[in-house]
Amino acid sequence: MNPILTGLLAVSAGAVALKKGHRRLTLSRAKHPGLGGHVRLAKRIAGQIPFYSYGEDRFFRVDDAPDAVAAQRRAGFERLGGLFAERFAQTLALTRETRTGLSDLQFTGAYRVPFQFREKVRTTLATGAFYQRSEGPILVDLDGNRLIDLTGSYGVNLFGNEFYKQTMAEGAATVAELGGVLGSFHPVVADNVRRLTALSGMDEVSFHMSGTEAVMQAVRLARYHTRRPRLVRFAGAYHGWWGDVQPGIGNPVSADRTLTLADMSEKTLKVLATRKDIACVLVNPLQAMHPNGSAPSDGQLIDGGRKAGADMPAYRAWLHRLAETCRANGIVLIFDEVFMGFRLAKGGMPEYFGVKPDLITYGKTLGGGLPVGVLCGPAHLMKRWREDRPVDICFARGTFNSHPMVMGAMNAFLQRLDTPEIAALYDGLDERWNARAAMFNAAMAAAGLPLSVAHVQTIWTILYSVASPYNWMLQYYLRAEGLALSWVGTGRLIFSLDIDDTLFAEICDRFVAAGQQMRDDGWWWTSPDAPGDLKMANKLIRRRILKESLAHRLGRGA
Repeated sequence: MNPILTGLLAVSAGAVALKKGHRRLTLSRAKHPGLGGHVRLAKRIAGQIPFYSYGEDRFFRVDDAPDAVAAQRRAGFERLGGLFAERFAQTLALTRETRTGLSDLQFTGAYRVPFQFREKVRTTLATGAFYQRSEGPILVDLDGNRLIDLTGSYGVNLFGNEFYKQTMAEGAATVAELGGVLGSFHPVVADNVRRLTALSGMDEVSFHMSGTEAVMQAVRLARYHTRRPRLVRFAGAYHGWWGDVQPGIGNPVSADRTLTLADMSEKTLKVLATRKDIACVLVNPLQAMHPNGSAPSDGQLIDGGRKAGADMPAYRAWLHRLAETCRANGIVLIFDEVFMGFRLAKGGMPEYFGVKPDLITYGKTLGGGLPVGVLCGPAHLMKRWREDRPVDICFARGTFNSHPMVMGAMNAFLQRLDTPEIAALYDGLDERWNARAAMFNAAMAAAGLPLSVAHVQTIWTILYSVASPYNWMLQYYLRAEGLALSWVGTGRLIFSLDIDDTLFAEICDRFVAAGQQMRDDGWWWTSPDAPGDLKMANKLIRRRILKESLAHRLGRGA
């Protein structure tokens, strides 16, 4: 071969390799440095962590507490266990009976506390999974216990349990004569479409059976119309449990077309501005509360290092820049409002942040108490076929899409959304919940408790200012004080808007009582030799846990 030609080919190959290397480096820099940004590594590490359980003695002194403190903790633990067994007897009995055949209960029960404590907690501090009825913000279990509802039904319950009882009943009555006829529509669907297009500012809607399905269709349409393969999600964000939006831990298959990048990062904007294979970017507004971090739960609470806190002006500015970058580069911007939709404002994220996306997904509360997913978008992105290629379609259907009962409940919800009563709930929403968070923090400080709250309006996370491996115990003291929590415990409290000032003050009082009892039972004891710096103290706990895991992995565990 001609030497000159050979040289030119070598130079050309080198230039291509250099360009690919630069693009790869740019992408790598845009990932969050933690495991949340490196999903393959996270998955590999998760596969290497062995199960081990603390024995009877070690359970109460993993922080090397003295005998007196360990005895104090043991007494408190057994007292709580006895209280639960007596107070929740029927509820716990049915939970135990059902757990053997219900895998969901097995999963949530296994991940309610750090796994090292699991076995003893599950046998002594069992948690009931059944309620008989709701009375406003009060849940009543099978034993007649009345607990204040801080679960929010995982985001569904925005306006209060009574509100959704009414919308479900009104919806059922509206469509009763049609029943379960599927495939065609009840006339109420037409009104839902009119109201949703007006509310979202979009041209069209499509109905789905869950929020996960709505997100699936949004991503499929973005790929279909851009002819690009990749989607971008942000580290820690949740968009449902299907493969492409949940890479890494929890997903048994690879998601090679998904880029997990850092939230609120200039390097991320650079990737979006330079790559030509990105179809869409998914945004979950809840990430404003913990950018680049997964939703907190007590199942991961091995120290006091939980982080949360929203800088809403900074997040608003980020969303504006993100939207500009996506718009300039033909990338579809998707707002995933399945969880937060209608919580921030009646018009959701676009109204609250002043940013209009290309597609919006809804779910949860929009169903009026029934399961639903909705996608709203402009006509050119919602179209599922090409005029010039009639066989080239983007298929999406489901047997129960637009189920009459769901559409009826949705219509009741949307009608009520336009009433003065609901408008009054939105009036001063930020100020009201900011004041309540300040009131809560002041109450904890006055009681000398190492507790505070981070929040985005009605979504709260409890923070701990003590480096204790037992912070997760607070959830059980809160339950003893009559507060109903979801399986993630103090990681996510979700308030409904029907909680008035009087009931909120009672919630604060119950938190104080729970915290004081937990403190008196010795769970927040810290060694006199512990570092005064909280960050360092938490790091030492994590380091100890890592050493334990390595020892058990190598067969050297006690």
